[in-house]
Amino acid sequence: MKILISAYSCEPGRGSEPGIGWNIVREVAKYHQVWVLTRPDESSEVIAAELEKNPCPNLHFIYFTLPIFAGSWRWGNGAIHLHYYLWQIQAYFVAKKLQRQIGFDIVHHATFGRHSTPSFISLLSVPFIWGPVGGGETAPKPFWKDFSFRGRVYEISRDLLRRLGEIDPFVTFTARRSALALAATEETAQRLRLLGAKNIQIFSNAGLPKADIARLSEFSQPDNNNIRYVSIGRLLHWKGLHLGLRAFALADIDNAEYWIIGDGQERENLSELAKELNIADKVKFWGILPREETLNKLEMCHALVHPSLHDSGGWVCAEMMAAGRPVICLDLGGPAVQVTKETGYKIPANTLEQSLDGLTKAMVHLASNPKTVQIMGKNGQARVSDVFDWEVKGKTLARFYTEVLNQQTESELVDIDTANLSSTCEK
Repeated sequence: MKILISAYSCEPGRGSEPGIGWNIVREVAKYHQVWVLTRPDESSEVIAAELEKNPCPNLHFIYFTLPIFAGSWRWGNGAIHLHYYLWQIQAYFVAKKLQRQIGFDIVHHATFGRHSTPSFISLLSVPFIWGPVGGGETAPKPFWKDFSFRGRVYEISRDLLRRLGEIDPFVTFTARRSALALAATEETAQRLRLLGAKNIQIFSNAGLPKADIARLSEFSQPDNNNIRYVSIGRLLHWKGLHLGLRAFALADIDNAEYWIIGDGQERENLSELAKELNIADKVKFWGILPREETLNKLEMCHALVHPSLHDSGGWVCAEMMAAGRPVICLDLGGPAVQVTKETGYKIPANTLEQSLDGLTKAMVHLASNPKTVQIMGKNGQARVSDVFDWEVKGKTLARFYTEVLNQQTESELVDIDTANLSSTCEK
């Protein structure tokens, strides 16, 4: 097929949105001819260098940026959203011209993956695939009482901006125009249904290259003399690390440690909380570490604690499963899609007390059952290989394309038959 993919953010060797964009276009190009709409900025040189090392004849990049405010995406969070919206409008006109020249079978919006912002390439008269998109996740209200004033303002602003996006008529049109909408989480799937999307599949935006999976699978099992739990990521209020600390204190496990890798505005608050809970001697804040040093630390840990309250992705869960470690998370967002009862613990998040109790019991159970750690670890590695390997995800996308095109063909045949029947009746 001839596939057009819109990837505002796309760069090899990166995580998050740039990594999603790159891995999608690279994997799809193994099966089809792919044209990619993206920005030049810094990524064009990195992409050119990667393609020189690993050529991909099916992959064609079309770089463009706004004629005005070209660099406004660097001005801050608000500016990048405006730049992104305007760039999407420009992408439609670029795509429309390409469609006349090439004749695409399918158009696919890959990044940014946010359900509350439209994709204007959905205006083309070609089957449109949207996603994976996230952003429909919200921190449950019972958990807000632990947030600082700044945290509550952030949550209110986030919800308001999302709702404003959802009343944008172009967002509604994008959802209704989609032949297939890929939701990164169940929460986002619910928002897409309300927007009018008819065909929705849960498709996690988390994925790992085969080389990363192989590297993580080489991790040795840590000794059981000291049980180590680890959390990794930005130290923000909605990451829920205060819940991890409280649960760790309630677990009161001998010879246990809790390592936190990362930095952010909650670092000082979390450190003070550890002192209040009398666990400061068992909690280690490592700050931001280089990739290799981070991997060395992770190899020394037994389980990941990831109590995020609204996370579309949570890639670290897939990474730790690939490393053969169980994951303890809340039954929310992206982690809830990745983790199963065979690979870890998904704790219900209806009330604060319920979640703390579940997190605590999971920590205690893992500490007293080394065999469970090993079994869950092996199950996690199998799940990552079966579901979250980017090669597997590329095959899944290729299957989605075929299904969408077949549905389109069947729909056109029905329309032709209906028209013929109508004409016969008139005669």
